[in-house]
Amino acid sequence: MRHSSSARSALAVGLGALPALAFPAPGLWWWAWLALVPWLLLIRAAPGPRRAGLDGWCGGVGFMLAVHHWLLPSLHVFLLLLSVLLGLLWLPWGRLVHAMLGGTPSPRRAAAALVVIPSGWLLVELVRSWQGLGGPWGLLGASQWQVPAALRLASAGGVWLVSLLVVAVNTAAVLLLALPPLRRTALAGLTGCALVVGLAWWGAAPPSAAGTVRIAVVQPGVYDGPDGVARRFARAEELTRALAGQRLDLVVWGESSVGADLGARPDLAARLTALARTVHAPLLVNVDARRTDRPGIFKSAILVGPEGPTGERYDKTRLVPFGEYVPARAVLGWVTSVGKAAGEDRRRGAGPVVLSLPDAAGPAGPGLRIGPLICFETAFPDMSRWLARDGADVLVAQSSTSTFQHSWAPAQHASLGALRAAETGRPTVHATLTGISTAYGPDGRRTGPVLGTGASASAVYPLPLSTGRTLYDRVGAWPLYGALLVVAAVGVVALRERLRTPGREPRGPRARTSRGSAARPGR
Repeated sequence: MRHSSSARSALAVGLGALPALAFPAPGLWWWAWLALVPWLLLIRAAPGPRRAGLDGWCGGVGFMLAVHHWLLPSLHVFLLLLSVLLGLLWLPWGRLVHAMLGGTPSPRRAAAALVVIPSGWLLVELVRSWQGLGGPWGLLGASQWQVPAALRLASAGGVWLVSLLVVAVNTAAVLLLALPPLRRTALAGLTGCALVVGLAWWGAAPPSAAGTVRIAVVQPGVYDGPDGVARRFARAEELTRALAGQRLDLVVWGESSVGADLGARPDLAARLTALARTVHAPLLVNVDARRTDRPGIFKSAILVGPEGPTGERYDKTRLVPFGEYVPARAVLGWVTSVGKAAGEDRRRGAGPVVLSLPDAAGPAGPGLRIGPLICFETAFPDMSRWLARDGADVLVAQSSTSTFQHSWAPAQHASLGALRAAETGRPTVHATLTGISTAYGPDGRRTGPVLGTGASASAVYPLPLSTGRTLYDRVGAWPLYGALLVVAAVGVVALRERLRTPGREPRGPRARTSRGSAARPGR
């Protein structure tokens, strides 16, 4: 059936949105392994490379809109503009898909497609993972956060390896459905994917256990109104006091749990110090306020021990575009008038920092080191890897999703901790002011209770510590390097073929006539 150009574009938008169902909250993780098939079939059937590129662009718009739809109340129409711009990243991918799968590909080209198409997708994910373009939210491999085999893959090659295999399986499914003569090639590709999973399961065992750490999370919940900050702080105090006597190593409060700089509010510092003495464990709080020692507003993870603030702090490095700063505010400042964009830009920290707990730490003993991440930063695989390489024993994420309580955002955000734990082999705690609080062991599997979006409670997580390093921690994002080489090789081959193809010579005295006879000189 032939569609008009506009109808086909609308169809591509819808098909590109389908993978979003694999992410939380729907959580249909198995759907990711087939979700790209309809979109790939549409691109394969495009009448030419130009239309295939447009199908890729439109599908990319649909994907970005679907994965980020919960931002609509904050960004309004600007979300559509961002999706259209970021969707352009899939335009060359659409042309690449058409070049590999269009028409009747040979077995050799079909086999190459099983590597080339996933590599192209991975480069799209790499480019859009840049913080200035919104960061790595909705990477396809992240939809597999609750699958043990996928977590083992992540420990070998990060979330990038998981994305690579998911797209490879989708490509093989297209060969099975649309090109029956190439079923052997497709089955060989699926067998190869299964072998990769098997090798990862066998060779990328989780790091060995080395003791246990007991970390408590305090989630006060939503408090609105002019006195909401004070009432929320009081509720967090109440929940923290109730943890006394539980032999804790650390108590974690969520993002923006303290609304004033402790240097300017010694009364708040005193209250937090008293809490640390009550529970016999340091507190990791999060201050969102204007600094007294530096100009500007910072979001900071700060350790407070039984003797007061320890001086250990981490200032958030990667800020949320529009939520915490407006890119090119002189040009895009108008966004604040139509949405909930930041009225004033937050300031960035100098980089990731590993914090050492004070000597009064709990059963795990002094010297325990934690790697703090604040909210959006849990989406970046490189940040948690940096913290693990610098000696962090535990990754601690402080977050708040109060603006998006009733959307898909809290569940998807909490799920990212599973990937970061599996990649680094370090237990990970996801503590929220409001949202979903939970924890994951060194293998990425969820452990302990889950505090949902409606909870105002605390929870204690006994987490196994680990020794050693994962393959991803040691080697880095090697699937990305491989994808770059594959796509570069395809470009070189395409260029060589173009140079080998003789161009059409202009008609001259010796050109053939329309009847095929050569023109004779002098006539």
